[in-house]
Amino acid sequence: MGSRQVSEELDWQGKHVTVAGLGVSGIPAARALAARGAVVTVVNDGDDERSRAQAAELEAEGITVRLGDGATLPAGTELVVTTPGWQPDKPLFAAAAEAGVEIWGDVELAWRLRGPDAAPWLAITGTNGKTTTTRMLASILEAAGLRTAAVGNIGVSLLDAVLGEERYDVLAVELSSYQLHWAPSVRAHSAVVLNLAPDHLDWHGSMEAYAADKGRIYEGNRIACVYNVADQATEDLVREADVEEGCRAIGFTLGTPGPSQLGVVEGILVDRAFVENRQKNAQELAEVADVQPPAPHNIANALAAAALARAFGVEAKAVRDGLRAFRPDPHRIELVEEVEGVTYVDDSKATNTHAAEASLAAYDPIVWIAGGLAKGATFDELVQKSAKRLRGAVLMGADRALIREALARHAPEVPVVDLDRTDTGAMSEAVREAARLARPGDTVLLAPACASMDMFTNYNKRGEAFADAVRALAATGDA
Repeated sequence: MGSRQVSEELDWQGKHVTVAGLGVSGIPAARALAARGAVVTVVNDGDDERSRAQAAELEAEGITVRLGDGATLPAGTELVVTTPGWQPDKPLFAAAAEAGVEIWGDVELAWRLRGPDAAPWLAITGTNGKTTTTRMLASILEAAGLRTAAVGNIGVSLLDAVLGEERYDVLAVELSSYQLHWAPSVRAHSAVVLNLAPDHLDWHGSMEAYAADKGRIYEGNRIACVYNVADQATEDLVREADVEEGCRAIGFTLGTPGPSQLGVVEGILVDRAFVENRQKNAQELAEVADVQPPAPHNIANALAAAALARAFGVEAKAVRDGLRAFRPDPHRIELVEEVEGVTYVDDSKATNTHAAEASLAAYDPIVWIAGGLAKGATFDELVQKSAKRLRGAVLMGADRALIREALARHAPEVPVVDLDRTDTGAMSEAVREAARLARPGDTVLLAPACASMDMFTNYNKRGEAFADAVRALAATGDA
């Protein structure tokens, strides 16, 4: 299986490092650097009760924390390590650039701090499907008997993974565009960009900059750059990448695969990339029915995960066993319940139009519950592609008018319920209205195509409110 890359030893003793931001990645970064003898100052925009508690813990360990001022570069700074959420146009970064000070993200720091026998990284990014694919990959690697973990943007700090006592054979690493922006020297064993659609453009500044940051995941790949045959932009990123000699471009497709591709033939996931004589031969990996749920975009996720596992030398049987063992996280095309012949599905994680389009493509007919914070998105293309599947739509949230107007333009025959309320009972009313529009055999689908923060703490809370309302409907006949 894949060889390891040795990281260079760095001398941190007495090096003045500024960590930008507290939180999931900032605190481990500060502690890791201080443990290696660096002089660490953490700067943080916020100065709330939680930040003060975190600061007190760090200061007890000899780390300086400056709350309420994330704009000024501390004197003597030799390196800035930033958490992913800080935008590139922050004054702190401008000051660092002017002073000739390097800026690393937490992922870059983890890469630089890896030990001499570090586990290779199989890396995943894309606008949608990252977490599911990363967890699928980890499940496949575990089925192959490998010591692994799903880490990165998935909630487990990469620093904790690379610096902890547990020894891994390989890591399944989810990387966001934010993380990749600040990770110039990361070199994965193999990597995939699952798809590209407009998202986080307020952070990156343009679609071109967003795509370029995603494409960084291919830089220096050694074995395989995996791309989506249905998304030309992902293949373009492979062509532009500077990879090691012998690294191959591997496509995945929901159709019949060509040579150097994985795809689907008569309900079977097959590999024509990592087989002998790929011009003529194919290896069966799993059945479509082994993937739960077997929605088209989830099959694509499974193929991407399989491609990375196969690039690492995993046998076909482990791909099948790993996919069979995998169960998606909550709020990702999750079946909630069937009530009076109508299926209720929670895809609250569909927080942008690209994710909602994939979700809508998996069902027919649909009563669609949508709306929230649009984050600058437009909905005409989404509605045009999905109009024929819609039995009705129930709209809620701050930017619901944008969806209502797109429906009026491209699906005027679809009945629309516009809920002008943002209180905690709004989701219950949305489910009641959807149930009224639905007929036996239909799917009521929560795929908001918007962020949740106008009404809910996060997409998890929104999904839980939907599931609670559906269960109330099942129990009493009235949500």
